[in-house]
Amino acid sequence: MQLVVDLTRCQGYAQCVFLAPDVFRLHGEEGLLYATSVPDDQLERVRQAAAACPVQAILAGEAVRADGG
Repeated sequence: MQLVVDLTRCQGYAQCVFLAPDVFRLHGEEGLLYATSVPDDQLERVRQAAAACPVQAILAGEAVRADGG
């Protein structure tokens, strides 16, 4: 699974960090760092994180592109 986060949309609520800490982490108080390729054992956690994002900034799937397409 590929992963892209729209960092201009992200507001730093960090729900993704709580749900998938092996994939997402905060850098400083609001900067988000994340793995662009999701390990198989983290797939369900990342799906939950994407669903929980209050601003729908997380795009996850097999053919996700950085431009959101």
